[in-house]
Order: sequence, then structure tokens, then C-alpha cells
Amino acid sequence: MRLLEVSKVREVAGRALAQAGVPLDHAALQLDLLLEAELRGVPSHGLLRLDRVIERIVNGVADPHAKGSQTWRSDAFLAVDGQMGLGPVVANAALDVIQERARRTGIALAAITNSNHIGMLGWYAENVAAQGQTLIALSTSEALVHPWGGRKALIGTNPIAIGVPTENEPFVMDTATSIVSMGEIHDHAHRGVSIPEHWALDADGNPTTDPNRAKNGALASFGGAKGYALGLAFELLVTSLAGAAIGPDVRGTLDASDICNKGDVFIVVDGPQPKLAGYLDLIRSTEPAQGFDRVLVPGDRARECRKQRLVEGIPVAEEVWERLQVLANSPISPNRKYG
Repeated sequence: MRLLEVSKVREVAGRALAQAGVPLDHAALQLDLLLEAELRGVPSHGLLRLDRVIERIVNGVADPHAKGSQTWRSDAFLAVDGQMGLGPVVANAALDVIQERARRTGIALAAITNSNHIGMLGWYAENVAAQGQTLIALSTSEALVHPWGGRKALIGTNPIAIGVPTENEPFVMDTATSIVSMGEIHDHAHRGVSIPEHWALDADGNPTTDPNRAKNGALASFGGAKGYALGLAFELLVTSLAGAAIGPDVRGTLDASDICNKGDVFIVVDGPQPKLAGYLDLIRSTEPAQGFDRVLVPGDRARECRKQRLVEGIPVAEEVWERLQVLANSPISPNRKYG
């Protein structure tokens, strides 16, 4: 593991995206998302994903120029064909439109398909909430989670993020409905670290602590049957709204060769803003239970991590850093020409 200054990582990763032909403004969005994941202690959604982003561009299943085609299905429902664009680029273009619409209608929804992996949902939730609006963000993935009582992956990790504005920093909750993301399994594999036995099953449906075996198996849902129910509900909701693929038919967020056919849904609410900061501070000030040093609100730990890493640097796995440097110094010729 190597500790690197944020500016150094940004420069190298930026050159890697430029070598892949990503326009500067699109590269900035993709890079901001990956770096924020690293800063907030979520490496599973950080720099290790950049290699695959570039591979997908090279293989012609990600268009670095596209922003998506938008169609209003009703006054407050925006349907988006991502046109194989980079996930953060397509998502932010859609959010710009529905945020503006929500100021008139009070609520607006964007349902996106044919885009690429949009990364850490909390990044979008915090950005929207910082502008005084509430965001609910949902996404699906390949079938990576086994149903409660099952042995085979049939449901996505299907994360949800909620961002709510307060007088101080926004409240942000971001969680997958699986016990961990598959990206976290890959991060453990990169670092050569075992995973807890209750996280995943191997390809034969047996519990495993080997992250490499877990890659080909199935993740558990969080909270047992309740997490399974939530994950399945989100799978059905996002798929029906976005017209995306479902369950085992979903492809394109973990591989470098298939067109991405999962769905994303963003709901923006513009309304009265009650004073909430005092209530959150009340929760933080409550007496901690035995075994706890303090009580935190979702998002607190990530913000503390971010402040620390901006000063001390980002820990990056040697394998990831070496690959980034290769990409930054290697001209790339995509198999498909865009624009």
C-alpha cells in the first residue's frame, strides 16, 4: 500500500483518461467521483475501477463523448437513453435537468438505461443536497446476491442513497442492499486480505473467506431476509421504471466487453427545508452504548476520513498504482470511433 498526495493521483489518473480520448469535462466528472470514493474510505468504488472504465472505452462499449438522450414521458418523468456514455456524465446531465424541473413541479424523476457504472451514489446525493434539494438515488447491478435461503446469485447489490439538506452539512446515507459491494470483494483481493465468512458464498454455494473465490460466487444481503426483500424490491422498481435488464440478464458493470444494461433512477424533491441539524446533533450527543466510543450519524465517518486524507494522502494498493501509471503513459486506440 502506498500513501499518495491527492494532487499526484489526480494528475496521473487524469492523464490515463486523456490517453483514452475522454474529453476534459467528462474526465473531470469521472475522476472526481473516483477520488471522492478514495477520500471517503470507499476504495471499492475508487481508482481500481478506472482500469475497467478505460478498457470499456477501448472495447467500444463505453462512449467517452456521450451525455445521453433525454425524453420527457410526463411533466416530471425524464427517460434517459445513456447512449453508452460514462455513468457520471450521463447521470449528471440528467440530474441538471430534473433539478431544474423539480423547482417548478416540486418533484422530478430520471430513469436511465444504456449508461455505464455510475459509481458511489452518495456523491450524487451530497451534491444535490448541498444545493438545497433532496435526492433519492437507486441503481441495479449484475446478479451478485443470493436470495435469502438460496445458494446462487440472482439479485443485484442494488444500492440506495438519500441526501437531505440541513442548515449545516447535508445528511447522506449510501448503502448497498448486499452486505458489501462486489467492488469491496475486489478490493480485498487486490490487497490480499481475507473476507469475513458471512460475506459471501463461493461458486459451489459454500461460505468462503477467499475474496478470489467470492468473485465467482454470491454475496449475502444485509440484514438477512429484510435486506433481501429490499434488494428485490429495488430490483423490480428500477427495472420497471428504466426499462432495464433484470437479474441474471444484467451485464456491463463488472466486465469490459458487454454493453451495460442495468438501470439507474434519481428522484429529486424540492420543498420546504425544516431545521434538521439540531436533531442530528442530538443523536450525536446521546450516551453511547457499551462497546461504542460515540454515536455517529451516517456520513460522519466518511467526512472525517476525507478531511484526514486531504492532508495525509490517499492509500493506494501497489498493483492499482502501477496500472494507473501504465495507463497514463500508454496511448490508446479505441476499437470504435465516437463523435
